[in-house]
Amino acid sequence: MRFTHRIRVRYAEVDGQGVVFNAHWLTYCDDSCTRFMESLALGPDFWITQFDVMLVKAVLEWQGPARFDEWIEIDVVPVRLGTKSFDLRYDARVGERACCVATITYCSVQPGSNAPIEIPAHVRTALEARVSD
Repeated sequence: MRFTHRIRVRYAEVDGQGVVFNAHWLTYCDDSCTRFMESLALGPDFWITQFDVMLVKAVLEWQGPARFDEWIEIDVVPVRLGTKSFDLRYDARVGERACCVATITYCSVQPGSNAPIEIPAHVRTALEARVSD
């Protein structure tokens, strides 16, 4: 099952070239990650009491523009699951026009700390059900 999150580009997110400023793509990925995790039905207090992550690595590849007031659709899919970390891939587009592809590595940490922990079993199971080949 594919998960897609929609974001409408605000005026403040557009740079002098008339396109989404590069730093906003990470914000869009972060918002999409939150909504993706919600879609896994892990509970409303998921990020507070059950699970937390820290970004370890982000690779973004700009492919084309997104402009003010356009709707960006961002597909989110897990592409790697390790013991304590996992990668999510974000494919962003406006209509059929590719805009940005990002792969972000997250480390599972104990909520309220920076201590790495194994991905909890219920989270692993939920992510495994969505892993892309």
